[in-house]
Order: sequence, then C-alpha cells, then structure tokens
Amino acid sequence: MVAEVTEQLRVLDTQISALSDLESNTNLQSSMVPDAEGTTDTSCKSTKTSITYGAQSGLPPLPIPSLEETLNKFIRHLEPLQSKDDHERSKQTVMDFLQKDGPRLQKLLVDYDKRKRASGEIGSYVEEFWNESYLAPDSSVVLNLNPFFVLEDSPDPKIAKDPIRRASVLCFVAIKMVSQLRFETLKPDQFRGKALCMDQFRALFATARIPAKQITDTIQTWPDSRHVAVLCCSQIYIFEALWEDGHLAVDEGDIVDILGAIQADAKEADPYQTSKSAIGLLTSMGRNQWADARDKIRKTSKRNEEALELIDSALFVLVLDDYIPKNKHDAAANMLHGSYDLQKRAMDNTNDLTINYNDTEQFQAGSCSNRWYDKMQIIVCGDGTAGINFEHSAVDGHTALRFVSDMYAETVVQFARSITKQIHSSDTVPHVVQAKVQRAMSTLNAAGKPSLDVAPKKIGFDLGDATTREIFYAETALGDEILACDIRVLEFKDFGKEFIVSNKMSPDSFVQLSMMLAYYRLYGQLVCTYEPVLTKTFYHGRTEAMRSATMEAKNCCEIFCNTSSSCEEKAGAMRLATQVHSQLVKECARGKGVDRHLFALKCIAERRRETIPFFESEAWKVLGYTILSTSNCGNPSLRLFGFGPVVPDGFGVGYIIKDRSIYYSISSKHRQTSRYARTLEVTLRDMAATLQSQSQSTSLSSPTRRLMRGHRANGTFAIVRAVGSPSNDDNEGGATTTIGEMQTLRSSSATLRDNWGELTPRSSPKASRQDHVAQIDASAAPSLPTM
Repeated sequence: MVAEVTEQLRVLDTQISALSDLESNTNLQSSMVPDAEGTTDTSCKSTKTSITYGAQSGLPPLPIPSLEETLNKFIRHLEPLQSKDDHERSKQTVMDFLQKDGPRLQKLLVDYDKRKRASGEIGSYVEEFWNESYLAPDSSVVLNLNPFFVLEDSPDPKIAKDPIRRASVLCFVAIKMVSQLRFETLKPDQFRGKALCMDQFRALFATARIPAKQITDTIQTWPDSRHVAVLCCSQIYIFEALWEDGHLAVDEGDIVDILGAIQADAKEADPYQTSKSAIGLLTSMGRNQWADARDKIRKTSKRNEEALELIDSALFVLVLDDYIPKNKHDAAANMLHGSYDLQKRAMDNTNDLTINYNDTEQFQAGSCSNRWYDKMQIIVCGDGTAGINFEHSAVDGHTALRFVSDMYAETVVQFARSITKQIHSSDTVPHVVQAKVQRAMSTLNAAGKPSLDVAPKKIGFDLGDATTREIFYAETALGDEILACDIRVLEFKDFGKEFIVSNKMSPDSFVQLSMMLAYYRLYGQLVCTYEPVLTKTFYHGRTEAMRSATMEAKNCCEIFCNTSSSCEEKAGAMRLATQVHSQLVKECARGKGVDRHLFALKCIAERRRETIPFFESEAWKVLGYTILSTSNCGNPSLRLFGFGPVVPDGFGVGYIIKDRSIYYSISSKHRQTSRYARTLEVTLRDMAATLQSQSQSTSLSSPTRRLMRGHRANGTFAIVRAVGSPSNDDNEGGATTTIGEMQTLRSSSATLRDNWGELTPRSSPKASRQDHVAQIDASAAPSLPTM
C-alpha cells in the first residue's frame, strides 16, 4: 500500500509542477487558492461586492492611435510583402488617404467612440464593428471560425481511459465555474499583477449564436439557465444541474449516473435512423441556409420551438463520442470538425421492384454529426481524450483557456486530494474551482420526492422529409470540407521555452520566426503572417492583429538561405528579428496596432455608404490576405490547440510553447501540410544549432555589430503628419518626419545593404535609444494571442 501511494505521489508531483505554471504563466494567471464560496440564497449581482467584475470600472478605454502612427506602421508591414515598385505605389496610396479621406474618417471615429461609450452602447471603439465582422459572414463556422483545444490526459489513471468518468469530472467542474460566475466569485484574470477585462465571461456559458436570414447573426445569453445539453450518438439530452439560486444540484457521482443512463439509451437507437435526424449537422451549414432551415423547423410545431430553446439556452453542450482517435493528428481533427466515417446498410426497396434488394446505401456514422457548433462544446472521446470546440464570436481563446485551465487544474487537485487523504486531511490541497453543492437527490419535498428532477430527458423533434433532406445535404457538404482539410501535429521535443529563454530571446518571437523561415525555405518568399495579441488590459478589449512579417524577418530568412552566411550572421539576424517582433507585440498590447484601427475607419465609411479608394487599393488587399494565420495559446493544461486556415491557400497554425517542447497543430486545404511540418521541424533544429554555435563565441562578429549599431542609429520611414488630424491619444502620436527626411533615412541604411541585403531601420524617432535596444524580458511570454 505504501509503495502504491509513493508511486502515485511521484506521478502527481509532475502534474503539480505543471499546475504551478498556471499561476506563473504570464499569459494567464489562474489563482491557486480557494475561490470565495457563494453562501447566500441568491446570486450576488452588486459590482461593489463582485470579485469577478469588481475591477471592470477601473479599466482604461482602448485608445484610438493617431492616424499617422497607424499609417506609418501600415507601410512598414507592407514593405517585406511587396516589390519596390508596388511599395512605392502603396506609399502614394497611403499619402493620398492621409491627405484626403483619412483625417475626416478619424474625426468621425473619435466622435463615435466618445458618444457611444458615454451612452454605454459600446465598451471600445472597435467592439461593435468587430462583433459584426464575426456575425455577418454567411460561411460555416466549422473550420472557418471555431477553434479547438485538446486537454492533457487526466492524471488519475482510473479516470484517464474511462470516458464517462472523464466527462463527469469535466462537466462537474464546468458547472461549478458557472455557479462561481453566477455569484461573481470567480477570481479575475491578471497579467503581471493587473486585472484583465472579464466581460467575455458573461457569454462563456448559456450562450448561443442564433442564425438570421440575410442579416447579421446574434449572440443570445440566458442568465438564468440551469441545464446542460448532452449529445450522444447524434441524439440530444438535457439534465438540470443548478438550483434557482445558482448552487449545484448534482455532484460528480450524480453526473456519472446521468451520463451512463444517457449513453445506454442512445446506443439502443439504430445508427442509420439517428443519422437521418442528426439535427446538429444543420449548425455546420452556411448561416443563411441554417437560418432558413431553423425557421422551418421552429414553425413546424411547438415541440420543435421548445426543443431549440432548450438547446440554445443550455449552459454548454457535453459531447460523448464513441469515436477513438487513431493518433495525435486524428485527435486534433476530431476536435476541429469531427470524424468522417461512411458506413453501409441494406436499402429498403420493398416498394420499388426495379431495384435489386441487395443494393446498399451509405450513411454518415462519424462524430461530425454528433456536434452543435453554435455553442461551447466539451468533447470526450471513447478513449477519454477530451477537449473543447467553441463558437468564437463572443469569446476569444484567452477566455476559453482560463475555462479549460481551471477545469483541468481542478482534476489534478482532485487526484491530489484522493492521494493525500490516505496520509492526512484532504483539505491540505485546496480546490481551484469551488462552489456549493446541494444534491437534489437528497433534498426531498413533503411528498418524499426530490425537490428538483435532475434525471436526463431526451429532446425530440418533429422532422418532415424536407428537413431530413436538409440534414443529409448538410452532412455531405460538411464531408467535403472535412476531406478538403488536412491537419497535422508536430510535437517538437528537442527543446522549448527553457532553451529559448536561456539564449535571451522571446519564446513567442522565436516560434513566429521559425514558422516564417520554414515557409520561406519551402516557397522562397515571406508571406503575410497574422498573430493576435491580447488587449484585455483595456475595458472590453479583445485582440489586436500583430503582423509578424517584418523586413528584419525577411532579412533573417534571406541570410539563413544563403549558404555563405556564417553562424554569427544568422544568429545576429535572428536576434534582431525577434527583438523587433517583441517590440511590436508590446505596441499591439498597448492598443497601438494597425488592423483594428483601420478596420474601424473602414466600417465608419461603410456605414456612410462611402467608397474610399484606400480600402479598395492593392495595398489594403495585400495586408488583408493572411497566408500564415497563427496563434499562441500555451498552457500546461493543453496538449493541442488549433483552427482552420483563413484563406483557401493558407495555413492555420496553433502552437503551444512548453518548457521543453513546442507543439504545433497545422491545418490547410490541399497544401503540403506534412511537408511544411517537416520543414518546420528541421528549421527549429537549425535555429537552435545556430544559437549554440554562436554562443561559443565570446563576442559578436564585426558584421553583426555593424547591423546592431545601424539598427539603433537610424529611424523609421514615416509619413508627414496631416495638420489637424484628430486623435484621442496625442501624447503618443505618430512620427512627424518630413518627406525630405524620408530620403535621408532611406539613404542612411545604404551602408548596411552590401552585407545584409535590403534592410529598413525600425526605431521610432520618438523612441529613446535605451528603449529601443533594451534587453527583452526573455522569461515573459507575450500577451496571449487568440484566433
């Protein structure tokens, strides 16, 4: 017995070590002390006593950058992506915008922001526009919008491979988090001691995306929802999980019984018949198609209307998959879009004498039909593999990450408590997610029956032939998308964050460079690369787009692909490229990006039905066409994270940087995904070898020193400031370099080109030398980007 406990403690020690990283992770600080437990009879709503939302009123508004500052960066972002002639035309396009339409639209945006924030209609200048950009497109949310997470395996061997137990644990913790949010006792996220905006948590649970015909979809939330929806074998069930006061009505054991009963009932049904009525497939359709089908279903009967309401208003959807992933690639694909598995059955042709009775027909038996893509889904496979797929319109990856991190951390704590109770009090290990449970089964009314019925109930629909045909067409369309999507996982275990930090580089910047360099090695060009950066330090902040493809990154790629380049030259180029990337990330985190500002100006013009040449230009199109769409969502609780590509010829890359490994989930449509993953693996090793070789030198080589001096000494290309151009952030306005000074800056870098190729200096004229070349905080990962 002692030996068994010792071994369990040894295994647990690894889990606890990873768990401690949840608090130290600069992307997400999840408190490891017990959260306040709601003990009142009703949910507390007062912001004065709110732990979750108490810091909201103190968050600053998202700043609107000066127009000149944004356009300067816009030009810089374009330079590595264009030829010299195209770039000159782009600069003229930008100059025209700055002198004509830009200042007027900037003033309109500033006025809009002040007016709408004062009335409480918006929380940030981009919020309303950004919501519309998510909800307006007609495309399916599958592959195009919804991301996925795959959790690490459960540390408890009794639960890890038992899908019902695993699902019950995750479901129980999720319900406890719902209760905490109802009582507003969930501790807020923090970044380096500063509270982050928690507004998105209002839409994390009991929320659904509702399709609408020919207009923008809506996000609807049910604050008083108390039930969970369960999908099993393409059939839908619900069970009550909360009392009216917000306390839990079920414990983990109750959920095990409930899910066991649901699974037993679902498996009794004929798979062919359930495939014909797999109504969740309709959520994978284009939004107009789904809106039309939904409207017909709702109008068919009162039963259908109530059934849709029950699903939409559920706290979340718990998905029980029979499917067992074959490998890591398959696990990622199953979480992203479900599995594809056509099976055959004998056709019933008794009424058609012209058909051979031995004919067969195919039907979809894959897990892709066991989904409801308009809501948060917790998915558990037949082997216990677990993860989530979530509708992204109202919730970014950082918010979803907090959810799964706390959910997984609580499973680790529960395992720890199960071990320590054999030695001493289980209270020694505190809960991460804590809520009051008052079991309905033990709370009886005067008649001796449970006061709340928590038994599962099956949701049924009245479906006619037209609807079953719609379901079939939805399945075949989704099947095409699944077969067109290739997803590959690279589990790189040579090194991770520790090695990168030891070389005094930002882990995120290093990984970003690795992806661009791998693409350059395959295709000979640097392409538009997107990385979202967290802006939740601001009120209702979400993300800013970081454009990783810089001239420094391009220069680094050229040097690496030049066989005559030395290790010192490669290492110097790497360091410069990653330092520039780190600085741009910091600027984005401060609300000083490019995309969100220009997007808001474009939306202002569209609302006025104005056609602005700048937004029709090639320059605008180049920066808006993202080949490498990337996102960093690292956390010890995650095994994999990913999403689909955002353009037909692009790659979607989700990555997780761990202490001693880096995991990539790479997706594309009909591109060489495996080859890119292999090239990325080789590139990472080459980058590490370069750093190791360079570190053996006691000082930088002469060319490297010249590069660093040149980078510090020279300024950046800038556009002349338009007189009277408004900004609500004049204290940190854009550069005021004149056209004549631009030529001086351009010529001043000529001495660098012989050794280093085309290179444009990047420092802002207002930035101090110390700020520009300051040693990066290599131990701190940048703000968590989201998809």
